[in-house]
Amino acid sequence: MKLRSKITSKYQITIPKEIRDSLKLSMEDVIEWSIDEQGIHIESANKPFLKYKGFLNKGSSDTKSDIKKAWEERAKRYSK
Repeated sequence: MKLRSKITSKYQITIPKEIRDSLKLSMEDVIEWSIDEQGIHIESANKPFLKYKGFLNKGSSDTKSDIKKAWEERAKRYSK
C-alpha cells in the first residue's frame, strides 16, 4: 500500500490516517525518523510502553494476578 503526503511551504506534512492508526498517534505525539539502506522509517517516539503490549496477558482477566505473575517471571530471570 502506498500512501502520500504533500509538503507545505513550511515543510510540514499530514500523516495519513492509516499510519496514525497503526502507530496509535494523536495530537502532541512525537515521531522519530530514521534512514538506513532499506529506506526511511518512522515510529512513535513518546509511547515506549507500546513495546510491552501483550506482556501481561497471561490468559486470566485478573490484572493484579497478571502483574504478580509477570513480576515473578522477571524475578526468576534476574535471580540467577
